[in-house]
Amino acid sequence: MRGPIKKFCRVGASFVVLAVTANCLVAQTREAARERPNPLGFPIIQDPAPAQEPAPVSMATNVAVKHADVVVQDAQATEAIVAAYLKKEAERKRSADEEKKAEGQAKREYDLYGGTRFSLQSLYDSLSVPREGEKKWYEKLSIKGYTQIRFGRTLDTQEETPNLFGDRTINGNAENFLIRRARVIISGDVSDHLYVYMQPDFASTPQGSTTSTFFGQLRDLYADVYVDTDKVHRFRVGLSKIPYGWENCQSSQNRIPLDRTDAMNTAVAPNERDLGVIYYWTPVEYQKLFATLVRGGMKGSNNFGVFAFGAYDGQGGSVPEANLNLHMVSRLTLPVQLDNGQIVEGSIQGYRGDYVVTGSKIRPLGKGAEGVTPKGTGGTKGILEQRIAGTFVWFPQPLGFQAEWQIGEGPGLNDKQTEVGVRNLHGGYVMTMYRHETSRCGIFTPYLRYQQYTGGYRNIANAPYGYQRQTDIGVEWQIRKELELVVEYSIVNTPNFSARDTAGAVSYRDFEGSTLRFQLQFNY
Repeated sequence: MRGPIKKFCRVGASFVVLAVTANCLVAQTREAARERPNPLGFPIIQDPAPAQEPAPVSMATNVAVKHADVVVQDAQATEAIVAAYLKKEAERKRSADEEKKAEGQAKREYDLYGGTRFSLQSLYDSLSVPREGEKKWYEKLSIKGYTQIRFGRTLDTQEETPNLFGDRTINGNAENFLIRRARVIISGDVSDHLYVYMQPDFASTPQGSTTSTFFGQLRDLYADVYVDTDKVHRFRVGLSKIPYGWENCQSSQNRIPLDRTDAMNTAVAPNERDLGVIYYWTPVEYQKLFATLVRGGMKGSNNFGVFAFGAYDGQGGSVPEANLNLHMVSRLTLPVQLDNGQIVEGSIQGYRGDYVVTGSKIRPLGKGAEGVTPKGTGGTKGILEQRIAGTFVWFPQPLGFQAEWQIGEGPGLNDKQTEVGVRNLHGGYVMTMYRHETSRCGIFTPYLRYQQYTGGYRNIANAPYGYQRQTDIGVEWQIRKELELVVEYSIVNTPNFSARDTAGAVSYRDFEGSTLRFQLQFNY
């Protein structure tokens, strides 16, 4: 603003100088005209003039110059006055803006604290006052979910009652429709440093119940606390998945086969979750890659960090802690994109802790006058368990391959069925699949998986020890993004998990047979 005024004053002064100079030139012209003869011969009456005629010109010029100097000085003075005024106005406006901002802040604090610093109205707002125009934390949350409806039947039974560790509704007696999962997920960034995630399941059956089902139960409830705004370093606090096993980390919404394998799932059963604190390190470029593998339909395992380390209770999700020991877990995984665009991922993970096995009365090997509870169950000490596993994944582009294998030791019922102690375990799986995309009929992914496990089932009463072998053949048809159908045929040889307190009845005998199951999944 100051520049244009200064320029205007200078231009005005120049016009004044030009006007005065022009007036002097007119006076000189008149004097010269008086000296010329009159063409008509009449005498010209001359105005009285000073004795020295050049003097008026010189004086006029001096007057003009002096007048111009005065005008320039006046312009400079005017400019200074205007500049001082503008500066004063700017200071007044700035003071008014600061006062208005202070009043707004005072109003927000009053709304926040109710007039005092101690009567909080909002826990979140008390910790993070939103910036002007920023959305409230509850406006940033999203709601999504999925539901799985199954129909299953045992086709062939060669020995013992049918039983599947991943699908307990296969029992040979009452097998029809089932709501396997009914999940609703509420999640979102509360701020640049806090993300919340809550997932209840409304198709849960309380542990040990045989007559009640479709209860609501928490599967996840945690907060990701970001150390930096790039979300490279974070601490996950609450009830969440334990980062052990690639398929355990993978959501059931994205998994191709109907169930996880016994070998990997027994490490984190039930529910693959537990209460604890886990640190995750995920560079920005890997955050994008993990997200792409899920959103792009590559059946990724979500973002569980490139490196993870944490502590958790150890008894499993939705199960109360039973001792003073904490389980420790760590995982290192590295997805890599090859020059031809193919993505592969390799992982190594392990955990260690003491697990308390629940006990139930049985007749050891079907013998005895009355049932007894095996030794080593219950109490608050627990039994040592430790495992280490390796993972290799060749993502389906379109041909895929997936394998995991583990070794370790953990709780297991002895062969005499009288005591639970530390026993060796090992097992894993290999799977191949082919992703075929069509223009009108969706995506078809046929798969073949073989799994085996030798070890104890820690979360089952008395931790039955057995030898499991299973072959799964199936196809996933993703009809639309929101609708999927899976058909799976399984050839099974696995322990039965029934504890029998009946004379002559042997508990945990192997089930050998085959099953056929269908599942419709709708995403929302």
